[in-house]
Amino acid sequence: MERFIETEKGRMWTTATGAGEPVLLISGGPGMSDYLEPVAQLLERDLRVIRFDPRGCGRSDRNSGYGLIEALADIEALRKAYGYEQWLVVGHSWGADLGLAYALEYPKSVQKFVSLAGTGIQNDRDWKAAYTQGKEREAEVVPAFAYPVNKEVHRALIDSWRGYIKEPELLSRLSQSQVETFFLTAEKDIRPTWPIQQLACLMPRAAYGEIAGASHYAWLDRAGALREKLLGFLLGRGDE
Repeated sequence: MERFIETEKGRMWTTATGAGEPVLLISGGPGMSDYLEPVAQLLERDLRVIRFDPRGCGRSDRNSGYGLIEALADIEALRKAYGYEQWLVVGHSWGADLGLAYALEYPKSVQKFVSLAGTGIQNDRDWKAAYTQGKEREAEVVPAFAYPVNKEVHRALIDSWRGYIKEPELLSRLSQSQVETFFLTAEKDIRPTWPIQQLACLMPRAAYGEIAGASHYAWLDRAGALREKLLGFLLGRGDE
């Protein structure tokens, strides 16, 4: 079911499939439209899966105000429009970082949160060097994207994110978060995982896991394991 949600800044394209507890999927980028339909297909037999194009991307309106605070408010507007008191949240790559901020700023809205192949709260030269070396060493397999990246949105969100992670109380707030969180990484991701492991150790209700043999886009090569890990955590089906 596709629908457009009205926000203070413009309309956002969304779609919902499946039935059960609601889970929001947040794609990466920033500045990219939704590309998580294959993940939705893994979950929709057990969950009601909501996906969306961020404002300025894909089928959503293009206007102004693409910073982090606006992006978080847009997600909260989606929750209210769908009528859920709380929902599960899964973010991939940059979407994992955005989802972490959402869980921190709107904790009462998040039942559980999964950070899938996130990068963490860092702007680390060593991280970037390791990532660059990984890109040079091997070609990363990526899915086909339906729409091009919106560079204006990308730049605005990167800049506001770098400001957000410098806030003096950020680590203290994360160390007190009561949102149940699962930091899930991929064994063969060229992105270093040390910032994610640090977050998993910092947050009191967080766990860390890895998908063996998986790339950054784990549904392309380890779909079954990804489904098992996600549903294990989101629905409490045994160990993650």
